[in-house]
Amino acid sequence: MPGTTLPPFPDDVRTHPLLIIDYELIKAGDREEIDRLWEAATTLGFWYLKNHGADQEANDMFNLGAETLALPLEERLKFEQGDNGQSFGYKKVGAQAIDGTGKFVDNIEFINVSKDDALAYPQVVHLTYPSTINARMENTVAPFVRKSLDVTYAVLNIFDEKLGLPKGTLESLHAMDEHSACEVRCTRSPPVQDKAARDRAMLAAHTDFGSLTFLHNRLGGLQVMPPGHDEWSYVRPIPGHAICNIADALSIFSGGILQSNIHRVVPPPGAQAEHGRWSLVFFTRPTSSKVLRALVESSPIIAEAVKKQPDRNFESGSTAAEWLARRVRNQRINNRRGPDTWAESRGTEHTPTAA
Repeated sequence: MPGTTLPPFPDDVRTHPLLIIDYELIKAGDREEIDRLWEAATTLGFWYLKNHGADQEANDMFNLGAETLALPLEERLKFEQGDNGQSFGYKKVGAQAIDGTGKFVDNIEFINVSKDDALAYPQVVHLTYPSTINARMENTVAPFVRKSLDVTYAVLNIFDEKLGLPKGTLESLHAMDEHSACEVRCTRSPPVQDKAARDRAMLAAHTDFGSLTFLHNRLGGLQVMPPGHDEWSYVRPIPGHAICNIADALSIFSGGILQSNIHRVVPPPGAQAEHGRWSLVFFTRPTSSKVLRALVESSPIIAEAVKKQPDRNFESGSTAAEWLARRVRNQRINNRRGPDTWAESRGTEHTPTAA
């Protein structure tokens, strides 16, 4: 449970280093720090973020997640997200495939709360939620949503400049007051006692479905496979540091300049595996009606990047809503028809068969 004293992350496992970006410095316009952010976003697509100012809001959300996932399973299942491609709501353990074989399913449960529902409460925009969430929608969920969007917009405004886009372009594609699939996710996975299962993915290898991810976790388990690598490496959690990463939509909008990298979740390493793993995420996604395509008309930098990659398709033909629904729907084990279903769940992965 959040707040429990946890063993340290072990030193004898393979990790991949991430740049540490100071949010206060990038907000202040520090050119060196902005350049370091750009380096992280255009190489691995992952970075640590310190001084983000959301620690209290994140702690409150961890507590709310614990309250909600402690409800009886029967109550949680009243809010199950279902198999039609909807992301909001509760996902039970075992609802998703974790690779193309269909042999194994995920070992994680989570509750997703829509940004739109949080900011419009008590008005219902998409769906209703468990009583624990409704009771703290205004004083816990909405503040975390707003803090997360503050971080997102600061980063997007920097990317506008670096990509040669008119000021406000990317923020306009993610407008706070327009409907989108932006959401908060509280995740729990159980302790793993079976040592044979400790190398098995608990959540499928994937790129993230939206634009930018803002992750808070307290145990290891997140792994990345950088381009050019063929082995997974852990991302070491650092107290007080969030982990941010680029997702599919920003990669497509930027003509592949911004990197949406494949990653997965496995049991925490070493003694940490004996503890339940909690994480908290805010997924920023474009306005639902926006079509995912490279912004070549708005930026000669993006146009040139697309021209140099004739083998890649930056015209998805999908709206943000359609892209998300396709990916969610085809990971659901109840929708599995065979390996083709898994293939249809893929995004911009450079190693689409990785598990």
